[in-house]
Amino acid sequence: MKTAVDIGRRGFLAGGAGLGLIVAWSLWPRDYRAVLNVAPGETALGGYLKIGEDGHVAVAVPQTEMGQGVYTGLPQILADELGADWRTIAVEPAPIGSLYANRLLARELAGTWPRVAGRVGEFADDMLADRAPLVMTAGSTSVRAFEAPLREAGARARALLCMAAAKRWGIDWQACDTEAGFVVRGTDRLRFGEIAVEAARLKPPHALTLRLRDERKLAGQPLPRLDTAAKLDGSAQYAGDVRLPGMVFASLRQGPVGETRLVASDKAAAARVRGAIAVIEAERWVAALGENWWAADRAAEALAPRFATRGKLVADAAIAAALDRAMASEGRRVHAHGSLPDALPIAAEYAVGFAAHAAIEPLVATARLAGGRLEIWAPTQAPAQLRAAAAAALAMNESAVTVYPMFGGGGFGRKLETDAAVQAAILSARSRRPVQLMWSRGEECAHDRMRPPARARLAGALDGHGGVAAWRADIAAPAAVHETMARLGLSWLGGPASAVAGALPAYDVPALAIDYRRAEVGVSTGVWRSDAHSYTAFFTESFVDELAAAASVDPLTFRLRMLRETPRLAACLKAAAAMAGWQGGHKGGAQGLACYSAFGSHIALIAEAGVTADQDVKVGRVFAAVDCGTVVNPDLVGQQIEGGIVFALGAAIGAEPGYAGGFAGPRRLGALGLPRLADCPDIEVQLIPSEAPPGGVAELAVPPLAPAVANALFTATGQRYRSLPFRIGA
Repeated sequence: MKTAVDIGRRGFLAGGAGLGLIVAWSLWPRDYRAVLNVAPGETALGGYLKIGEDGHVAVAVPQTEMGQGVYTGLPQILADELGADWRTIAVEPAPIGSLYANRLLARELAGTWPRVAGRVGEFADDMLADRAPLVMTAGSTSVRAFEAPLREAGARARALLCMAAAKRWGIDWQACDTEAGFVVRGTDRLRFGEIAVEAARLKPPHALTLRLRDERKLAGQPLPRLDTAAKLDGSAQYAGDVRLPGMVFASLRQGPVGETRLVASDKAAAARVRGAIAVIEAERWVAALGENWWAADRAAEALAPRFATRGKLVADAAIAAALDRAMASEGRRVHAHGSLPDALPIAAEYAVGFAAHAAIEPLVATARLAGGRLEIWAPTQAPAQLRAAAAAALAMNESAVTVYPMFGGGGFGRKLETDAAVQAAILSARSRRPVQLMWSRGEECAHDRMRPPARARLAGALDGHGGVAAWRADIAAPAAVHETMARLGLSWLGGPASAVAGALPAYDVPALAIDYRRAEVGVSTGVWRSDAHSYTAFFTESFVDELAAAASVDPLTFRLRMLRETPRLAACLKAAAAMAGWQGGHKGGAQGLACYSAFGSHIALIAEAGVTADQDVKVGRVFAAVDCGTVVNPDLVGQQIEGGIVFALGAAIGAEPGYAGGFAGPRRLGALGLPRLADCPDIEVQLIPSEAPPGGVAELAVPPLAPAVANALFTATGQRYRSLPFRIGA
């Protein structure tokens, strides 16, 4: 654990002999220019890397590490282009600045204002992303958004180092190359650290030369994660590990959903808790401060606060009624082509419930207000927006706020929210002490901004030749992505199409229409791993199976006939079928399949599932075939596919979170019915070689899991399961 004297020092995650050594945090520049904080003995070569006299290469990563591997995959891209020795790579979070804006995410989420086609529209999205700045981790964009900038940064630094070495040797710099941390020309070798200062004084060439595919030595290699060792030995620092001189701990209780205000709390009871220090009240919450978090949480519980809420307290019945009203309302057409007939003979209705984030780490933040400056340590997927929210809460200038991004103990969209950081800042200001606020598990569950519920009505017609002639989908759901972006001050992101992302099937369908109906359910919803794709894939891939059954065609053959224009997805289907020994769904038990394209990648899943004697869903095996384009690190891809499958399984067979009395429940992880090790299926993943640009994988496996299991359950029982989570016999 870091001591107080280390808090202001530059820390980094370094590789040694291929293993991670230590994690701390990087002190960002106070003015937040797009430059790196340079320690003694370091030289910056652009905005993405620094080279030390000892030869280490520190890579600035503009994405938050939450377990998905960006602190390994992104440096691997730059190190490969630079010609660095992997054992010398260090990592630190990039500062807030337009240089590190996630322009790809802006382009994919833009849509609430009139769109301008072509390059003009992309330029507008980029400009807004830079101005925000949108230094955000979301949407499986990390590699897709930053592969090109990191390769260019590596190539630029390589050219500068070669120029510096060539100047010493008195030769043409283009005769030089780099490898394993050296500039080389024949038998001549110079370490990066020896010439970094000279290289920084030079002007890079106008045109950069990127390495060809067969010249890359690190690309596609299963290099060990730089963060593994530190996370195993406990030296990795999370926001809950921060310790500051004079710091106190805080826990809070918040009121029900809606227009709520605090009425009263039992301060005398809280004061009787051993270790309790103080009580601080706000309009919608009350917090207890303590010498340790346990004392603070016991005091918060003793407060037994009472709240007054305007109107009825939100509950499941009201939410269901809101979805019914939305489905009955006039929709907004978001996709259409061809001419749909007035009536479609095959129809089905589907529903999904709320889905909790259930990250192992609840919301947490440490804040210190001193000398007119605010410092915040927090796991955040949106550091610039967190900084703005904290500054606004204390009526401060953003330039007086420093954010130290920490490892996230799981994010899945939950760490986009700024609540805990803002509350910690307020508590620090009012107590005049550094404060570490951690939400209890009960608060995290009760006030989670979950993936929203959704309803769908799908209808279709067959063409008489084993295909689909017409397709219509009507979907009702809250606009969760737009709600989240609006809370972050980014209301230009997350248009109507984001609420039905993935509803457009990958198949060749001559006539199609998709309508969206926005549902106002009285509950704030949020970004969740794969967002709308998680329910639209369930609707689409379940209905495709129903159409295949109506056509009396094997589900695999039915899909392949309609994927002539999508050969990469078809290849995934064939590979998954070969892995699973597909024989119409009856090989070694009931099987179901689903395929999906999203985030620039393609995936096909085959799940083996059935119903136990206790009327529980049991998923025995899952086979996944993935084409995610050029693979940076195959181990990272495999980890994310496996993790996505297990994550989606929890939402498919676990407990359905609901609302009663203005609070969400259940209130503990154990009651959510998440898969334990004994419940997890055997998972086999095959990566299909591809020379296409890298695609996203962190969210890719989530959407097709539920429909694959639903289709397997139909094979096993003959009954269609059209609601999530699955309820056998309901």
